[in-house]
Formats: sequence, structure tokens, C-alpha cells
Amino acid sequence: MDKETEEHKRSQRDKFGEQVGHRARRKQQARDQSKRTVWFGFGMFGLVGWSVAIPTVMGIAIGVWLDRKWPGEASWTLTFLIIGIALGCLNAWYWIKQESGHE
Repeated sequence: MDKETEEHKRSQRDKFGEQVGHRARRKQQARDQSKRTVWFGFGMFGLVGWSVAIPTVMGIAIGVWLDRKWPGEASWTLTFLIIGIALGCLNAWYWIKQESGHE
């Protein structure tokens, strides 16, 4: 029984090693074949644009709702517009940093 357990463990380690090796080879091939085209640039441009636009619009929507619900001297819309832009810029910075790490 002990011998069978050792063989099973060894078999599992071999399978795991093969899986890791296969994934590493695939990643290396993708990096070697990766040529950044104009379409990649357009895609990144769109990704950055949307990653800023969506939080900004959501911030405006929340601000307008708060201004209608609790009007006051300070503008909730302006406050959440600034917060949305800041969050969007942080989000865009994250995506650009992620992509630049793949070079």
C-alpha cells in the first residue's frame, strides 16, 4: 500500500510538472510572437478611455441623485465628478501599467 501511495504521488507531481511546463511554453511563444500593431494601440486607447469614462459618468449620476435628494450649498454632482475622474485615472493607470509590464 505504501509503494502504491508513493507511485501515485510521483505520478501527480509529474502531471503537475507537465502542466506547468506546457503553460510556460505557451506564454513564451505568445511573447515571442507578440507584435504590437496599430489595432493593439487603438484597443488600448479605447480601454483607457472607457476606464475613465465609466467611473466619471457613474460619479455624475450619483451626484445628481444626491443633489435632488439632499440639496445644499455644496454640489454633490461636482464632488462626485471629481471623485469619478480620479478613480477613472487610477483605473487607467493600472491598465497601462499592466500592459507595459508585458513587454
